[in-house]
Formats: sequence, structure tokens, C-alpha cells
Amino acid sequence: VSDNEEGYTLSVASGNIVLKSPSAAGLFRGVQTLRQLLPPQAEMAGGLAGEVAAAVPACYITDAPRFGYRGLHLDVSRHFFSVEEVKRYLDIMALHKFNVFHWHLTDDQGWRIEIKRYPELTDVGSWRKETLIGHGGRPPFTFDGTPHGGYYTQEQAREIVRYAADRFITVIPEIEMPGHAVAAIASCPWLSCTGNDLEVQTRWGVFDDVCCAGRDTVFTFLKGVLDEVAAIFPSQYIHIGGDECPKVRWENCPACQKRMKEEGLKDEHELQSWFITTMEKYLSTHGKRIIGWDEILEGGLAPGATVMSWRGIKGGIEAARMKHDVIMTPTTHMYLDYYQGEPQSEPLAIGGYLPLELVYSFEPLPEELTPEEQKYILGVQGNVWTEYISTLSHLEYMALPRAFAVAETGWTPEMKKDFEEFLSRLDVLGERYDIMGINYFKGDYRNSRGRAE
Repeated sequence: VSDNEEGYTLSVASGNIVLKSPSAAGLFRGVQTLRQLLPPQAEMAGGLAGEVAAAVPACYITDAPRFGYRGLHLDVSRHFFSVEEVKRYLDIMALHKFNVFHWHLTDDQGWRIEIKRYPELTDVGSWRKETLIGHGGRPPFTFDGTPHGGYYTQEQAREIVRYAADRFITVIPEIEMPGHAVAAIASCPWLSCTGNDLEVQTRWGVFDDVCCAGRDTVFTFLKGVLDEVAAIFPSQYIHIGGDECPKVRWENCPACQKRMKEEGLKDEHELQSWFITTMEKYLSTHGKRIIGWDEILEGGLAPGATVMSWRGIKGGIEAARMKHDVIMTPTTHMYLDYYQGEPQSEPLAIGGYLPLELVYSFEPLPEELTPEEQKYILGVQGNVWTEYISTLSHLEYMALPRAFAVAETGWTPEMKKDFEEFLSRLDVLGERYDIMGINYFKGDYRNSRGRAE
């Protein structure tokens, strides 16, 4: 049996099936393989009754994942998804042997997690008065006039954590700071540099109002939020965002400028690094580590931070050379909210073009790194941002089958990857999706230029 914790051996012979692994997680992954060896009809309610055992082909499989981190992300801030919908997403992840669910819970357009110390975060921050119709980059803007919102109680969040754990999936929550914080600021105006009253954002983009880095009350607030988040999520990691934080408010804020002088910081990038490092030190008192998007490299990287490299792989290379852990999730290959066919034949998306073959072609270990540096690459993650995704059906359509390609990139050694062979397995998996009622893209995967009928 493999010494990889998620490794397993599966032996199917006449009259018996033997599955072995050093861990329960490995046994669970092996059961998913056994499930995939069954005819897709096994997914029907009641399965195949007495025919199931006879339908499994004789085989001997020794298997283990290439990477220890194989993640799929879901943004519930831009559009809210119910507990049952999140569970459905986790079921799909389990089928594909993912082991990390990155749950993006707060942003400018909604705060989605109950914080008992600050009830205004959900009283105010979990609802926006309306939502943009059409593309966020194409003014003039029009809106639907319909309030949108929702949040998870702490008990519901714990329920999701338990449901994921039963499938050997770790949930990593993301609480955005210091940028992407308008929903929090709308709830608690004293968090910003100006103290002005704001509304939860109704359109997409990056906004100037961010958490003030000069006020101690802001850090008291964030530490109070993270106290409760750390108690809900047993994950070793908490994601603190750190991306797309405009510095214009800090540049004009006396409290932020005073902070920079006191701390000997030469510019606002160093102020952001100081902000992230302060939060990292605090989370370490809970035994937690931070993950941030690759902007946390700017101005100096917090000592124990893990970097999610999203603006290409350059940030990941830089962090690995600094002996920091890295998760590869570049827009070029891992952003599943991008178009997968010609835009005119696809639902509205943020932009980009990312067909299945391009997702599948991604190699997470950059050649520029030495073998020693490559060890800091923990794995890969597919991201699903939901500015333009408001229903479970659309979510599944954008995620699948591209998430299957992400999963295989995280699991399979590079030398064993073969796109044609992958497509032949997708033919069978597609039947399984159909029986499970999963909506997925059915374009020409060899030349994905639009939706097939």
C-alpha cells in the first residue's frame, strides 16, 4: 500500500473486492474509483440492485495523488448559494477526489457568515438592494431592482464543515482584508478611512474604500471576526484575501500616514504588508496559518504566509524561491468563470477564454524552479467567481467538466496525462453526470468554440 496518506490499492477479482489504504481518506478516494468502475446507472436511486458486483471489471490498481492540495473554490459573496447547493457542490468535489473547498465568504457585494460579536455584518452586509444587469466593464450600468442576499449561521457553517469532512474535504474560509471590504464597511462605517456611509456594492469591480490601516479599532474588529471564524473552521488555514487593495484612501488618511511613520514604512505597499503580517501574527495564536492572493508579496511577504498565485505563475515562482508554500491557480488555466466556448453562444461571463484542453494542459511545477524549490508547490485550485453565475445549474455548467481537468492535474503525474485518453473517460463520466442530473458544458472539447446541441 502507498505511504501517501490518500494512496490506496484496489483489487477486483472473481467474487471479491479488496481496498487497502493507510488512512480513511485513502479508502474514501478508492471508493470513488470503485464507483467510477461501476456503470453510470449505479448513480440511479437504488443503484443496480444485484447487478452491481458483476459489473465491476477485474483489475489491480495502485494509486496516489501527485499533490496534497487539490482545491476547488466557490464565491458565495457575489451570488449566494444555499446550504443544500453548497452540499451538492461538495458531492461533486468528492466524486472528483478534491480535498480542499475554498469558501469565499466576504466581499464588496455581500457578507455571508454570521459573526455574533458584530450582528450588523449580516443585518446590513448580507443584502444588497439590487444587482447589475449586463457586464460590469461596460457602462452605462443598469440594475435589476431586486434585493439579493443571504448568509450562513454559524451552525450552518459548521454543518457544511462536517459534511465536507465526511468526504475528507477540508473547508478553508476566506475573509477578505484589507480590500474587497465594502459590505463590512457598509455595516460598520468606522472601519474605513473616511467613516462615510456606504451601501453594499451593487456592481462588480474594485473599489477605493478599504479597511483603514491606521485605526486600532479596525484590528480589534478583524481579530474579533477571526476569533469566531477560527472556532468554526478546524482547517489549519484561513484565507485573508489581500488582493486588489487600492491605496488611494490610505494615501490621504492621516491615521494611515501616522501608522507608516510609527512603523518606519516607506510606502503604502509596505503598509499593506504590515497589515497582513499583523493579522498573520494574531492568527498564529489560534494555531492557524494564512493564505493570501499573490498581491501579499508586494511590500514584503508575511513570514509564514502561503501564496495563491493567480496573476499567472510568476508570484508562485517568487514565493517558492523565498521558501514559502504556494498554491497554483493562475487565470490562464484555473479560472472556471471564463468562457469555454464562443461568447455569443455562451452565457454572459467575465471574459477570457479557457477551453477544457487548456485547463488540462496546465503543469503546476514551473521549470524555472529547482527540484528543491518545486517542493513548495502544494498543489492546484480551480476558481469559480460568481459575478455572472446566480443559479446552481449555471454554476455546474461553468465548473464542469473543467473541474474534472483540474482534479486530474492535481492527482495524475505529468507523464501519465493524455488528453485523448482523458476525453474517452469523460464520455463515460458525462453519462454519470447526466444520470446525476448535473448540468455541464457539452461543446466540442477538442476545439471548444461554442455550445453543442
